[in-house]
Amino acid sequence: MYLIQFGIVVGSYFNKKLRKMLDGEREAIKQIREKVDPDAQYIWFHAASLGEFEQGRPLIEKVHKEHPEYKILLTFFSPSGYEVRKNYTGADIITYLPIDTITNARAFLRAIRPVMAFFIKYEFWYNYLHILQYRGVPTYSVSSIFRPNQIFFKWYGRNYGRVLQCFTHFFVQNEESQQLLAGIGFKNSTVVGDTRFDRVLQIKEASKQLPIVDSFVHIHEEKKPLTFVAGSSWLPDEAIFIEYFNTHPSWKLIIAPHVIGEDHLKQIISLLKNKKVVRYTQTTETDAANADVLIIDCFGLLSSIYRYGEVAYVGGGFGVGIHNVLEAAVWSIPVIFGPNNAHFAEAQGLKHNGGGFEIHNLEDFSKYIQRFEVETNFRLERGIAGGKYVAALAGASNKVLNNIQL
Repeated sequence: MYLIQFGIVVGSYFNKKLRKMLDGEREAIKQIREKVDPDAQYIWFHAASLGEFEQGRPLIEKVHKEHPEYKILLTFFSPSGYEVRKNYTGADIITYLPIDTITNARAFLRAIRPVMAFFIKYEFWYNYLHILQYRGVPTYSVSSIFRPNQIFFKWYGRNYGRVLQCFTHFFVQNEESQQLLAGIGFKNSTVVGDTRFDRVLQIKEASKQLPIVDSFVHIHEEKKPLTFVAGSSWLPDEAIFIEYFNTHPSWKLIIAPHVIGEDHLKQIISLLKNKKVVRYTQTTETDAANADVLIIDCFGLLSSIYRYGEVAYVGGGFGVGIHNVLEAAVWSIPVIFGPNNAHFAEAQGLKHNGGGFEIHNLEDFSKYIQRFEVETNFRLERGIAGGKYVAALAGASNKVLNNIQL
């Protein structure tokens, strides 16, 4: 840990993200001491980054709403989580979590003295967890998922695996995780599913009406054109679906790329042929109504934009892995994605129930999109199947709260 901390210090001179993280960690304990209410009882939630926060958010908000007698501490490790959610109103104190040294863990926990702790998904902070256990603080792993290749289940990782003894209970996503834990002696687990299903239903309920997008898709017309929404796309994704739509003008195309930078936006526009293209932040309702392609060049709108599509595409499957397919599926539309999805349970679930479709190339994409265009009933049925899949697996947050003493 001290070597890692040294590496962060050195790296901070060359990387702005590391600099923000280092500065945040250095200020964390000081901030807590200044903000903590000595007469309050704090429940601590830790999320590594933004994705884990969104996964734990339904639980945080249920505790905040149903148990106002507690205050909430929310910590992040990554700037991509903290910087986006540092003004989140669902927590009383929001800060970075200093790196996992004994000195940091002792100082941090002395400052806050939580009465309960929740670590979301893949979080195993050795020193923090051992001190929480020593102090008798109930500590829970939420929406965790375990796989046979993790160090806990290898002969050489058994000593490190003792960190799992620090958890009061594991609320895991699936039965495989429960069986793996039981295989090394941990019977204190409950299969509750993934709190992300709760979160996407929350997001759907709070979705925004977007006048520019309304105009683009001709939402008020009786025979509106078919609209394809590509979310969190990367260049390998865009190269496939743009090539198809360049020769199929019957579809409207909305692209919300994962990387919103001028260079990438120019790459997207260069791929589009014979199309009138507008950018969300630079257009009007009138211009959008006459455009063929709408590029979303800002953050925070994608979850609301999926509602406008007849078919969705979720990017990342030709790289490190697909992004959030649930945000699209919750709107009961078919979801297409690339081949790197084997470790994403929600994508596997959508494929299994017929709401998700994996592609490897332009030929695969063309086959599915042509069928969706021609066979309206097939498109609607596959979308409904995906929506039912999301609804059926919601409720993890309630299951967690029903199994703990607050």
